This record gives sequence, C-alpha cells and structure tokens, in this order.
Amino acid sequence: MAQKVVKYTEIKSEETCRYDGVSLGEVMLRFDPYDVPTARARIFRVSQGGGETNVACGLAYTFGLRSAVLTSLVEDNIGLNIRNQLREAGVDTSKIIWFNTKNDGSKFSTDQKGTLMTGVNFTFSGKGVIPSDTAYYRAHSAVRELKPGVFDWDKLFSDEGVRIFNTGGIYTLISPTSSEVAIEGVKKANEYGTYVVADLNYRAKVEPNKEKARAINQKIAPYLGFLVGNDSDLSDALGYETKVEKNAPFDVWLEAYKETVKKVANDFPNLSLIGTQWRGGINADLINWGAVLYDAISEKFYSTAVRENVPIKDRTGGGDSFASGVLAGLLKGKDLKTAAEWGAAHGILVQETPGDFTMVTEKDVEREVKRALAGGGVKAVR
Repeated sequence: MAQKVVKYTEIKSEETCRYDGVSLGEVMLRFDPYDVPTARARIFRVSQGGGETNVACGLAYTFGLRSAVLTSLVEDNIGLNIRNQLREAGVDTSKIIWFNTKNDGSKFSTDQKGTLMTGVNFTFSGKGVIPSDTAYYRAHSAVRELKPGVFDWDKLFSDEGVRIFNTGGIYTLISPTSSEVAIEGVKKANEYGTYVVADLNYRAKVEPNKEKARAINQKIAPYLGFLVGNDSDLSDALGYETKVEKNAPFDVWLEAYKETVKKVANDFPNLSLIGTQWRGGINADLINWGAVLYDAISEKFYSTAVRENVPIKDRTGGGDSFASGVLAGLLKGKDLKTAAEWGAAHGILVQETPGDFTMVTEKDVEREVKRALAGGGVKAVR
C-alpha cells in the first residue's frame, strides 16, 4: 500500500510544531569577486548559500518563521563562519552534523589537512553580455559523507514537529548516499504528517548523467506534496519535454508549461502543488520575471504579474526565494494566488541584492506585489 502524502490543505498548525520549515541540503561558503571575473579578482565578498538551505534563510529572515537546516560542516573556522551567518539570518543551526578536526577516529572525524572540507564556490555575477560563472570546490565536502540513519527523524517530525520539510535536486545528487538520506527524510516526514517540498534544481556540474538524475528523482517524486521546477528542470530531472522555443515570451511559455505540468500531475497524483519562477534573460543585468503555481487538487493555475526589463544585481537564488515566498504564504494562511505572488516578488527581490538569499522584509515583498499588480512597469498576464 502506497504511503499517504500530505497535501497543502493539511499543513499542520504552528501551535503543534516547533518548526515552520526544515531544510535538508548542502550549504557552501561563497566568494563573490564583485565586478571583475574571478581570475582577476583581488578582493572578495564572503557569504553563504545553498540551493536547499536558502529556503530556510528566506523563511526565517524575510518572513520571520521558525526554520532549521539539516546539513554537515567541518568544525573549523570556515564551518563556523557559515554557522554564524545562518544564525544571523535567524536559522536554527542546532541540527548541523559537525565533523571534528581532532582525527580521533570517531564517526564524525577528519584531520586538519583539508582531507574533508566545507564546500566553497566562486560566483561572478556577470555583466551585460558577459555571463555569470560559478566554480565549485565540493568533491570532498562533509555533507557528501552523510548516510541514512544520521538524523533522528522520529524525534524531529514526531516529538518536535515540522510543518514543512524541503530538500532538492542539488543535495540528492551530490554523493552516492545523499539520495538515500533524502528519501529516508521525505518518507518519515509524510509518516508524521509533514508537508514535503522539493526543488528539482538540476545542475550538470553536480551530476552530468541525466539518466542517473532522472532515476533518482523518480524515486523521490512519489513522496512530494509540492514540486518546484521549470520546464528545463522537468526535462533534465524527470524526462518531461516542454515544446516551446527557448526565448518565448511568458504567455507562450506558460501555455506550453501548463501541458507539461498536467502530465506530471497525472503521473504523480501525490502532488498537490507544482510551480516555478520564469526567467526571460535579456543579458546578465536585465531580465523579465514571472511565476506560476498549479493547484492539482482543483486543477487550477495561478500566474503572477510579469515584470519586464528589470535590472538585477545577482541572479543566484531566484528559484529558492520563489519557493520560500510561496511556502511563507502557505504557512501564514494566504490563498494560492497570494502565495504565488509572494513567490514571484521574493524571487525578483533576491536578485536585487548580493548573495544567495534576500536582504528584504515581508513588508518589502508585499510592497513589490502591490507595485507589480498595479502595473508599475510590469505586464499582468491573466
């Protein structure tokens, strides 16, 4: 008998849970070379970020919700730097798995030679016709060492209580055991009535073999309540092709994407929500932006206002902030139209500030939604 998957209409009340959201995934230290390519950089801005943990940061910092991360770091100054940044964002870091540097032979032990390390990346945001570029150093990162059984899921989901649990396609493909940890987590979450979300977020630099990625995602998808993924993600990570030209405008793209989403929803009846942000890239500094959310229960689509010719600062994290915006709307009892608009607004705002997650407040999100719906330099697609 298939496991019951929690629907968005069944999200637990805040009074019954310690956490509004918990994120399982990788977090890295990011070096940003400002306005020059990394090869010529001499000064860097330092921040933290990760595809899955960015959601926890958005929930806590922007929306004031109670979030935590499940990840692993080396207990050195690099790991502590990331921990401190997470704390500054309001995220609970008490569940991080630490690898000590004493080389004492314990289960979570390493040495001081960097044999096992915390992942880092160098991200140049690009400029004009120069594309953004990211170089990763994660092959021997601590988070790759996590195996099933490392987290006490029963305590987390039963004794403490979690309203929403999220993971994603970066973490699930990062090591031979990461998908096993993720599957263990999503199963336990549903068992205890927690709503489960995953952003497919396919990256060829993590797993170049799409067939392998699809095989893993096909195992995880049956346990999700909310699937986040654009047309390329649905193709790369699950094998669903969307027949639309690469640079099609939002309304044309949307009609094609709708057909794909209906197929996904039919094949995975456990899904109650499917959605994504849409990016129309003009150059590294200028984009068009929108979003869509599909309610599989009522078979209804909610598309947002479309922002056109928006100058941006940093294109990293738009999808993660879309997800946390939608989830914040759900957690705060908003209707799906509002949740979608929150996702679109939060997604564009993250790109107006440097780093992987926003430096804005919930009021800023609401103000941006109001501006967009009023036609302030945008086009509403209905």
